[in-house]
Amino acid sequence: MSKKTVQKSKKRTTTANKKRTMGVKANTVVKSAPVTSEKVTEVKPVEVPKKVDTVESTPKTTVQPKETIEKVIVAESAPAVKTMPAKKATTKKATAAKSTTATSKKTTTAKPKSVKSETPVEAKPTEVIQEVPVEKSQPIDLGPRRSVAFIGSECYPFVKTGGLGDVMSALPKSLAKLNMDVKVIIPRYKCIPQKFQEKMEYKGSFYMDLCADGKQYYVGIMEYQEDGVVYDFIDNDEFFSWGNPYTNLIDDIPKFCYFSKAALAALNYLNWTPDIVHCHDWQAALVPLYLRTSFKDTNVGHAGAVLTIHNLRFQGIYDRKTIQYWSDLPDYVFNKDCMTQNWLDANMLKGGITYCNKLTTVSNTYAGEIQTEEYGEGLEEHLRYHSSKILGIVNGIDTDIWNPATDKLLAAQYDSQSVIKNKKANKKALQESLGLEVDDHKIVIGLISRLTNQKGLDLVNDVIPSIMDEHTQVVVLGTGDAMYEDAFRYYENKYKGNFCAYIAYNENVAHNIYAGCDALLVPSRFEPCGLTQLISMRYGSIPIVRETGGLKDTVQPYNLFDNTGNGFTFDRYESGLLYDAINRAKTLYFENRKYWDEMVVRDMNKDVSWQQSAKQYKDMYVELTPKY
Repeated sequence: MSKKTVQKSKKRTTTANKKRTMGVKANTVVKSAPVTSEKVTEVKPVEVPKKVDTVESTPKTTVQPKETIEKVIVAESAPAVKTMPAKKATTKKATAAKSTTATSKKTTTAKPKSVKSETPVEAKPTEVIQEVPVEKSQPIDLGPRRSVAFIGSECYPFVKTGGLGDVMSALPKSLAKLNMDVKVIIPRYKCIPQKFQEKMEYKGSFYMDLCADGKQYYVGIMEYQEDGVVYDFIDNDEFFSWGNPYTNLIDDIPKFCYFSKAALAALNYLNWTPDIVHCHDWQAALVPLYLRTSFKDTNVGHAGAVLTIHNLRFQGIYDRKTIQYWSDLPDYVFNKDCMTQNWLDANMLKGGITYCNKLTTVSNTYAGEIQTEEYGEGLEEHLRYHSSKILGIVNGIDTDIWNPATDKLLAAQYDSQSVIKNKKANKKALQESLGLEVDDHKIVIGLISRLTNQKGLDLVNDVIPSIMDEHTQVVVLGTGDAMYEDAFRYYENKYKGNFCAYIAYNENVAHNIYAGCDALLVPSRFEPCGLTQLISMRYGSIPIVRETGGLKDTVQPYNLFDNTGNGFTFDRYESGLLYDAINRAKTLYFENRKYWDEMVVRDMNKDVSWQQSAKQYKDMYVELTPKY
């Protein structure tokens, strides 16, 4: 300290001694932080000057850190230090206390000009920055790389009529993240939105023999890329000029015979040889037969064939001579163990089951159900014969699209932490937009489905008069059989303000129903997997389902005694059991909201993504291609 400064300090001593001052004692205890690197640089403790906020002016002390290497102990959290009344201050030179192994202290005695109050002062935690060598990140091993060509009749967002479109969209993107080279091939329908049509790139064209008489057809290839996946569209105005992907069986049989063969021909034309060709449903079921017949001596003919059944009810059954003409498949595949059914008909799905290397279904339970007479749709014996190659893998959903935390269509976005609060805002918005009585105390039950017998609509139709009371509202969204459309319109008129029949399919309305309703009905007669129950759980709506197919695999029945489960279920296909399941849900909702809310949070935290399912598909692909 300079001589001039000492003289000024002495002049202030008399005034300072007349006042009571506060002394601050900083005693910061520090602990070592864990270090993961092999080499650790140790730095000697740094002396930090104390800062007293109540003093208007204090001498500043600058401490230079030393360069010697010692252990550094980093403060986790410095406790608040309260000042204690001190004796009258005397002028002393600033003295540095000796450093100890546990702490680093420095005491500086200053003569404060004035003290405002004797308020306790909290010492702020000391931050010590330690530079540690960072280990170089090791590349993540995603396992063997395989190339897969998906061939199907629809893919979201280009064209979608059901769950197949969702799977053809989400599964390839999930596989691309697992070090898979993925290509998706679908028809270039005229109904594909123009914004996608404009971005397609022409990759080439050729003519292909198709029919038994050698008739040739044009094959154009248009390409679109997104999210690490290549989408190829088979272009032919003669087959795909209609607005909708499906019209009638008479027109669809030639169209999908052409598509199955053209997809494989396009792969050869592009010189893109996949390890696996993964085809879906009857529309692409001829692909395994073409691989082992017409294309057996080409590059693509060496690929493994996987066929996935999304719904066994639809098989592509038509007159044998017609299918034989349009496919130009050899006579030997038209026998009772392959294509032929009921002597005069040919079954495209049956032929695909015979020739594929692996047959998958979209849930484990459904894989067993289709081998029974009740769910086998006439193919149960054929499926039992090929049971060794059947594998059930449950579907997931695209959690980027179906995410209430980022969904811009909702009145209020939410996650599992804010669902209880913000779901009320979505419920109110749903009631207002659909003309329902706005009342948060009523339970809102949603139904989003094709209006057909498969979806259990006859059961719903039976129980509506019994469940409608002053505490219940029901919202139906979908189209289908006229008898169900008319029945729900009748209920809307009868229970005006508490029942809404939205006879259409609107994606925006669907998002708002998932977010705004309290429970969702999925009482299907059979359900290979089902996506609505997965989406409802993602959005915090409790599913009420029948124990069949994927519904049984994904919804654990609620147990009141130990407060577990994530939905309400019933087993036999009876309206009385559906009525009982709805009443159990209403009882918990009104009488024990705490348990209900806990189940909502539990459902939102459930993993319904494609991550695990995609890994199972990849393991299957690798198993089919052990040569690598």
